[in-house]
Amino acid sequence: MKLRLTPLNFCTAFFILLAGYVFIYGGGSVTGGVYAHFTNTIALIFLLFAFVVSFLDIIFRNFFSETKKLWIVELSFITLTTILFLILKK
Repeated sequence: MKLRLTPLNFCTAFFILLAGYVFIYGGGSVTGGVYAHFTNTIALIFLLFAFVVSFLDIIFRNFFSETKKLWIVELSFITLTTILFLILKK
């Protein structure tokens, strides 16, 4: 199997690091102190996000064999997800 770095790999690593940060420093450090008592729940949600993103990366790798197309599709997916999150946040 060929090792290829993709944008979703970086997102997975980010979510795993964020889950570790929440486990160590508590949920209040991420939420501004509002949900400090939900430390384990917040960390498990970030681990779930990491699992889903890594699964999506595997799916995208099966559909797009060229690395350039894979990067374009994954960056488009990340951009679309971010835009939808920002629209729904308000």
